[in-house]
Amino acid sequence: MKKDIIRILFMFCFLAGFISAKSQKKVTVAVAANMQYAMNELKAKFEKETGIKVEVIIGSSGKFTQQIQEGAPFDVFISADTKYPQTLWQSKLTADTPKVYANGVLVLWTARNDLKPEVSLQLLLMDNVKKIAIANPKTAPYGIAAEEALKHYNLYNTLQKKLVYGESITQTNQFIMSQSADIGFTAKSAVLSDEMRGQGSWVEVAHNAYSPIEQAAVMLKHGAETNKEASEKFYSYLYSSEAKKVYKKFGYIVKQ
Repeated sequence: MKKDIIRILFMFCFLAGFISAKSQKKVTVAVAANMQYAMNELKAKFEKETGIKVEVIIGSSGKFTQQIQEGAPFDVFISADTKYPQTLWQSKLTADTPKVYANGVLVLWTARNDLKPEVSLQLLLMDNVKKIAIANPKTAPYGIAAEEALKHYNLYNTLQKKLVYGESITQTNQFIMSQSADIGFTAKSAVLSDEMRGQGSWVEVAHNAYSPIEQAAVMLKHGAETNKEASEKFYSYLYSSEAKKVYKKFGYIVKQ
């Protein structure tokens, strides 16, 4: 009888430990700032479907790359381009080669009611447009795209003194929303988000005015070596048909 009780207690402890371990499954994901709005929805759907928690860290792709090179313990990296994940692959810090999940779209956006963005960008030359926000091109791919667009229309040299740089798309959006900047370049996913939808006015920048913003993700070596099951499940989910629907909802271009 005593042995039976001990056996039952042992099994109870084992099952409790198993359930606890299962409930504590988590994947830590470094996410480029433009993807934070779509990621909220992806995170909720994935957690509901799998029971695996997703810890999302938001920042610029360039800074994440530097942090990962310095040993930051992320499992998956969702970038705003292919260059930064490719850099990590070449540094042998990823489990495989990066893979594009969607193409981003650049928009010109203002919170001022007296300004109406136009595709030609000529509005930016007006005297009442004194500050133009863009993400830092040294660390943010959308900043590079904004510079390319200005150069495409031969406006960069003239407008350079008006440019104010956000550390990431998140800070750039803050400049625009607070009207610290009169107008600015951001990701279409931002203006389609619940937080920003219907605020101010925006226009898509002509797609031929900047290089395609191919956004790639990669499973990091840290995730593959220390958190393989959860990391693989989440990484695979990023390329699922359900995830593609979310990307489209937030204005990304998705290849079938």
